[in-house]
Amino acid sequence: MIRWITALAWVPAPVLAAEAQTAASRLPSTGNLPGQLGQLLVGLLLVIGLIFLLAWVVRRIQNITPRGGQVIKLVASQALGPRDRLLLVQVGGEQILLGLSSGRITPLHVLAEPVHLPDGEPASPEFAQRLMELLGKDQKDKS
Repeated sequence: MIRWITALAWVPAPVLAAEAQTAASRLPSTGNLPGQLGQLLVGLLLVIGLIFLLAWVVRRIQNITPRGGQVIKLVASQALGPRDRLLLVQVGGEQILLGLSSGRITPLHVLAEPVHLPDGEPASPEFAQRLMELLGKDQKDKS
């Protein structure tokens, strides 16, 4: 240890000062903190924007499906509860009312007369009313 101290005593002061400056220049500067935070914020915003852009692209790709050759179509859907739904499915020329619950799909009724909805319009409360009328007619026909 004493040898190092004596060795440093013989090194000229300007050389030690130059080495101290180069060591200090290698350390990160705290004076440019706002610039570094700005770069960090811009990078973070770019990454978040990229995530949203990729999510949008994935949704667009999933919606592109060939419509012409579908045999099974979902005509309408009605939520009954958090896990229960009614689905009106068209298979070929036949419409089937399905009950969908957690872990089960139950066919409830096969409609004798198909329900026709205008193209591009989602099912509305009138659909539910029309469905009840059709179900009521079928129940009366059975009795």
